[in-house]
Amino acid sequence: MGNTIGIIGSGSWATALAKILTDNEHNVQWWVRNEDTIRHMQLRHHNKHYLTSVYFNTQLLHLSNSVADVIAASDYIILAVPSAFLRDVLAPLSNDALQDKKIVSAIKGLIPGDNMLINDFLLETFDLPLEQYFTITGPCHAEEVAAEKLSYLTFSGINLPNTQLLADMFTNTYLQTIVNRDVMGVQFASVLKNIYALGCGIAHGLEYGDNFLSVYTTNCFREMQEFLETFERQQPEGNTTQHNYNASAYLGDLLVTCYSLHSRNRTFGNMIGKGYSVKAAQLELNMVAEGYYAAKCIFEINKATGAHMPIAQAVHSILWEGLNPGEAFLALEKGFI
Repeated sequence: MGNTIGIIGSGSWATALAKILTDNEHNVQWWVRNEDTIRHMQLRHHNKHYLTSVYFNTQLLHLSNSVADVIAASDYIILAVPSAFLRDVLAPLSNDALQDKKIVSAIKGLIPGDNMLINDFLLETFDLPLEQYFTITGPCHAEEVAAEKLSYLTFSGINLPNTQLLADMFTNTYLQTIVNRDVMGVQFASVLKNIYALGCGIAHGLEYGDNFLSVYTTNCFREMQEFLETFERQQPEGNTTQHNYNASAYLGDLLVTCYSLHSRNRTFGNMIGKGYSVKAAQLELNMVAEGYYAAKCIFEINKATGAHMPIAQAVHSILWEGLNPGEAFLALEKGFI
């Protein structure tokens, strides 16, 4: 009998992951907060709010609004809620609820306020060792998974054989998988690419053209790599592992999030560039743009790290300090290479 996989979250990304797993005939325990959504899925076999074209074999789905019940019944637990809400979602759990569980983070953000990676938060709150922690990163948009367009996911964990076993659960005709050991790096890369995609949307809203955006994205990648290398050198363990930052989890995910019309961070930024206030853009988008929270988290982290990050700094100043977007990008123009 195979492993049971739990999913915490019911947005577009959680729905896409549920599709992949049920297409591969895995049993899925699925935490869905809203009882009305659960009833609709049981009756109509699809999520009425996200990826509505995806229909499920509900015999493989076990839907519940109890996060404790879903976790207790699962061997693997995929976290797929916005980072800003994770603490509240897991609050009902006992301190030992994740003992012997394998936790898979599909969250592309940091814990706001604490500015913590998800694995650090789980270690502090549930004493979860890094050996039981894995990440899922892109490049992959939920909308293309729904359409079964060929996509790629990167799975990261410190034990490569165990990480490969996890990745194999997801591999099928429309989903290819890649594995690596860079648990810290891929998480920060996924956080940073959301900030840069938000900035790309701002630039588009300000009516910059493709030529500028290509230079902008090139400089984003250079800035991302500098932050990752600087942060890693400063860690107590002194990790000097060489990473291929040209790989899909870093450069590829950055490119698709900056350029794709499916990118909610790009869409959010586009509204800011066109003159929307942050609050108005949030209400209009009606989804969480992780780059908004990430901009503040990275700003705080980089006070200690000290990497040269003018683009991330500009996005933070626009979103959190009220800097005029046009003025911010005019200043950025002069420093690009």
